[in-house]
Amino acid sequence: MEFSENPDLQPILFGLFLFMYLVTVLGNLLIILAITSDFHLHTPMYFFLSNLSFVDICFSSTTVPKMMVDIITQSRVISYVGCLTQMSLLIVFGCMDDMLLTVMAYDRFVAICHPLHYPIIMSPHICIFLVFGCVLLSFLDVELHTLIVLKFTYFNDISVSSFCCEPAQILSLDCSENFNKNIITYFVGVIFGFFPILVILFSYYKIISSILRVPSSGGKYKAFSTCGSHLSVVCLFYGTSVGMYLGSTIVHSPQKSLASSVMYTVVTPMLNPFIYSMTNRDIQDSLRRHHRRKV
Repeated sequence: MEFSENPDLQPILFGLFLFMYLVTVLGNLLIILAITSDFHLHTPMYFFLSNLSFVDICFSSTTVPKMMVDIITQSRVISYVGCLTQMSLLIVFGCMDDMLLTVMAYDRFVAICHPLHYPIIMSPHICIFLVFGCVLLSFLDVELHTLIVLKFTYFNDISVSSFCCEPAQILSLDCSENFNKNIITYFVGVIFGFFPILVILFSYYKIISSILRVPSSGGKYKAFSTCGSHLSVVCLFYGTSVGMYLGSTIVHSPQKSLASSVMYTVVTPMLNPFIYSMTNRDIQDSLRRHHRRKV
């Protein structure tokens, strides 16, 4: 589905999405550069953040370049294999975003609620294992979605109410009441939706409980400041993704579904670097030191 059939809007749309894509890539690359070049940031929290920034670049690259090519060529066609590939990549990187945000919530929980055991619980080997686990779970999610999609009857012409082969839109093409499909769909929803949200909510419940017991206001502010950027990203990610999936099932409006898809796949990866750079003093200091060395 294209954004507008008005030919005069096509150059504006192309420039807008090109700008947003460049901001996404450059912003996340700056976060990765700041973390890798500053030994002060070689901690578990920033290790996960650098992985999250890399995943955001890949997530945005799955949809935006193809979308810009479609705007230039005025084409709305994607091959069957290309559609499945794009859907699989969206699931992989979207699920990794989900899992990494959950791991980062757990990291903050351990750092604030169990500070003395933090170096042992979040050792480098454990951090690498957690990221590897996120990758494995993401590929499991892809396999489960692919099992559903490959059972569809193949048609020559199918309209997808989005600018990309979004999993929610692709699954909605199947009108059959398949028991196995419903079981897999609910299983995926619980494992990759409900469970991560539950872990994040529990982690922040324990974090807030621990912070409220801190006697000094300075200590409370310092503890809250380490969680503020992550909590903002969590709200943005889940707010747009849950809204997109609920909108595709409840509100049958192609334009509203298209707007939700843009927020989820384009705007959110672009805003993450701004949230971390504006609310995180360590990232700001690292970027300033890097700039001074260059000057």
